[in-house]
Amino acid sequence: MNYKFEFRSYQRKFVRGIATSHGIWEIREGIILRLTNETNKVGWGEIAPISWFGSETLAQAWDFCRQLPKEITEDTIFSIPDQLPACQFGFESALFSPPTLNTPLTHSALLPAGEAALQAWDNLWQQGYSTFKWKIGVYPTPVELKILDLLTQSLPTSAKLRLDANGGLKQEEAKLWLESCDRLNTNIEFLEQPLCVEQFPQMLELSKCYKTAIALDESVATLPQLKYCFQQGWRGIFVIKPGIVGSPSQLRQFCQQHEIDAVFSSVFETSIGRKAALQIAVELSRHNRAMGFGINHYFAEDEGIGDWGAGRVTNAQ
Repeated sequence: MNYKFEFRSYQRKFVRGIATSHGIWEIREGIILRLTNETNKVGWGEIAPISWFGSETLAQAWDFCRQLPKEITEDTIFSIPDQLPACQFGFESALFSPPTLNTPLTHSALLPAGEAALQAWDNLWQQGYSTFKWKIGVYPTPVELKILDLLTQSLPTSAKLRLDANGGLKQEEAKLWLESCDRLNTNIEFLEQPLCVEQFPQMLELSKCYKTAIALDESVATLPQLKYCFQQGWRGIFVIKPGIVGSPSQLRQFCQQHEIDAVFSSVFETSIGRKAALQIAVELSRHNRAMGFGINHYFAEDEGIGDWGAGRVTNAQ
């Protein structure tokens, strides 16, 4: 079957910049896809790369879309190379537009970095969140460990806290965090990606030395990376971002073959990508962990498709 192919770029400004160990992220940019089949059925998809996380760049994704003809086939979509994982996700999502989800989902809410987390959690708790994710590796370790003490003391005992270093810790700092988490022995669900991708062997070793669970994130950003870490013996938690991991059909095949402990997480996509990502998450979640999609408070308002209304449209093809 042939599909008429159209695409537009968008920009969405965060209410406040997101501080990570990679710096401050101010604007989410991406591409909305529209496929129309021969019976005029429309499918929507989204390409939302995070190049510093391991996906292609937005420019590479845009160039790929520009070089495609105005009519494409399923063969075109399933031949997108692994070097363009966000494109694989976007095009497959548009090809198989997901049904409306009726499953009630539990989400984790992203807290701001630093001391601001101490004030931010309560409002989110009132909104119904009971799992929180806090970015670390942004300020000096001794400062953040003091905040951790205060945060774990103030959180309700039923709350869960995920600590996300985005690969920004040195090995000695990671040990300090894990020792502190073991000592606190409360609230903390896992420490996410303490070391950089190249230090996978060290994270594998650390996972055997502490009670606190370690989750891989940047190390398993794409499906080839995920498969590699599994083959190398990782049996801990995998944080999977459907929007950049690659082909949804290949991800399903891998997860159904291997009963991995996965947490599914947002890439700050629009409602188009979010719907497709959550469909995958619902299908493949096995351990009742909160979904990492509690990020709407980082945007002024959510958006629908409308007149290609995913944020501010900047280009059209």
